[in-house]
Amino acid sequence: MSGTGYTPHTPAEIRQMLDAIGVAETDELFSAIPAGLRARSFDLPDGMSEFEMLRRMEGLAGLDRRDLVPFIGGGCYDHIIPSVVDHLAGRSEFATSYTPYQPECSQGTLQALYEYQTAVCRLTGMDATNASLYDGGTALAEATLMALRITGRHRIIMDGGVNPFAREIVRAYLANLDTEPLEVQPTEGLTDRDAILSHLDHDTAALVVQNPSFFGTVDDFSDLAAAAHACGALLIVSAYPVSLGMLKSPGEMGADLAVSDGQSLGNPLSFGGPSFGILAVRDEYIRNLPGRIVGQTVDREGRRGFVLTLQAREQHIRRHRATSNICSNQSLCALRGLIFLAALGREGFAELARLNYDKAHYAKERLAGISGVSLLNGGPFFNEFTLVLPADAGRVTERLLGHGIAPGIPLGRYYRGMERRLAVTVTEKRTRQEIDALAERLEEVLWS
Repeated sequence: MSGTGYTPHTPAEIRQMLDAIGVAETDELFSAIPAGLRARSFDLPDGMSEFEMLRRMEGLAGLDRRDLVPFIGGGCYDHIIPSVVDHLAGRSEFATSYTPYQPECSQGTLQALYEYQTAVCRLTGMDATNASLYDGGTALAEATLMALRITGRHRIIMDGGVNPFAREIVRAYLANLDTEPLEVQPTEGLTDRDAILSHLDHDTAALVVQNPSFFGTVDDFSDLAAAAHACGALLIVSAYPVSLGMLKSPGEMGADLAVSDGQSLGNPLSFGGPSFGILAVRDEYIRNLPGRIVGQTVDREGRRGFVLTLQAREQHIRRHRATSNICSNQSLCALRGLIFLAALGREGFAELARLNYDKAHYAKERLAGISGVSLLNGGPFFNEFTLVLPADAGRVTERLLGHGIAPGIPLGRYYRGMERRLAVTVTEKRTRQEIDALAERLEEVLWS
């Protein structure tokens, strides 16, 4: 991120501060440190971002142990996390609280979740949301269950561009229900609209799509929303949260339900987690939401307060009336997402999206310029794109791992006939030098 907002003090101002604390020279502030341990100068250039400065300081301290440069996405992303997220989310008021069963004792937690819901609605363009779920996959599965309840129908159509891990979770959720999950395979990474429209009918409860797709392709599903609504079906859009700093939101496309995985909003990568699930809906479907909804009210004296307005969990109500057996949310992870969004603000979030977009497009030019390498399709993309390699992508990946580079996801593991396809992700954390190194090593591996 550009700039730090820091304005250096003038010599006169520094002198005034030293006089105020009774110190003659700045060096006296470090007198407790043995002279041999003091750094003469950190040699820091002006205007470094927090991320750049932390990386520089870690290198100076000998703590730079990063031995693998990741260009992997597919649902989990290596994004910058401002230090304020760790600082605030780690406060004891949040880190030790369990659940807001007693609102009079949990106003801080409840207000944080209420603000989280507000942020999610603004991000997705939807009317209402719950106070989070486990992750993006369970959020999508819960959305399909909602569609089945709302419509009373039994068919779920899923575009093959939806994350294969999420589709697997949906299939597991629906396995023992009287339902018909149908998956429509994409064509060269693009949604096969003709095939989807041929299956849409009055037995369809919902159509599930993803933007950007698992291949990285960006699409506008407004036409499919209209087609689904014409036959009484719902549209469920799974969205990558960071992309919403640039792209059309699910609400703007006409989605009835929007889902996301919140890991990219202020949560680190750690063996696949932690994360939280986002599920947002139109107002008319709020009573079908699983989990908890925090609302704002007033007490007897007219003072603002926060309560659990809706608790559709089987712990709180009769089991047969519960909308889900998910018995917890991910409050701490959702809190991190809220702090992340608040710290960046509207303009900062848009800048974050722009950095992802620009760096990915630079990488695309470098990688697609290698002899024998091409793009899967010419569709627009955000920060992920799929390459067609002249060799097996899995073997190429193994060789690049030996050079300290994780180049992406070999798609042959998840799609038949795509053994030479590689999905590459570039976030704001990847530098020009790292992207150039990937291009150079990939060319070397392919042709040396």
